[in-house]
Amino acid sequence: MLLYEFARSFLGTLDDDSMSASLKPLTADEFLAWERTQELRYEFDGVQPVAMTGGSLAHNRVTTRLTIALGQRVKPPCEAFGPDLKVLTPGRLRYPDATVACADSDDESDLVSPTVVFEVSSPSTVLTDRRVKPVEYTGVPNILVYVILETDRPEMTVRRRSTGWEAETIVGLDADLPLPEIDVTIPLAAIYAR
Repeated sequence: MLLYEFARSFLGTLDDDSMSASLKPLTADEFLAWERTQELRYEFDGVQPVAMTGGSLAHNRVTTRLTIALGQRVKPPCEAFGPDLKVLTPGRLRYPDATVACADSDDESDLVSPTVVFEVSSPSTVLTDRRVKPVEYTGVPNILVYVILETDRPEMTVRRRSTGWEAETIVGLDADLPLPEIDVTIPLAAIYAR
């Protein structure tokens, strides 16, 4: 149904017969052209738009504290960003919860070319965060680290290009997230302590 509704808004008013004949997977450029005119945010799964859902209080708390912790520690030429910028992966577009980019960017662009990507997992996104996105992010040469944060406990799963993307788990309020790729260490207490 979402693809049908999207096609109606993208292609204009069509009857059911012409609609079924004209539907085809979108390209990333076609999606971007459409998505930039929408009030709501959508990710692109390689075929069609996927509406972004609202986050819980716990999700927002972790995302906000993470973004603040990054902003306080990241040094130029790197810069921390929150969840409003898109990342282009091979054939798909994602809105990570936070990123750190160390390459020059166009200030007018809504795309970021990150070195580190952070996703705050939730029950509705856990499978995508753990199975789909790691594969997508490995296809982006400048992404060196992918971090998944839990919302209900001080725990992170870290995957690094330098280790062949093997998963490493960091647990506990007394633990630190070392990010030597950007010369930063973040105490989990900065994100999870209340």
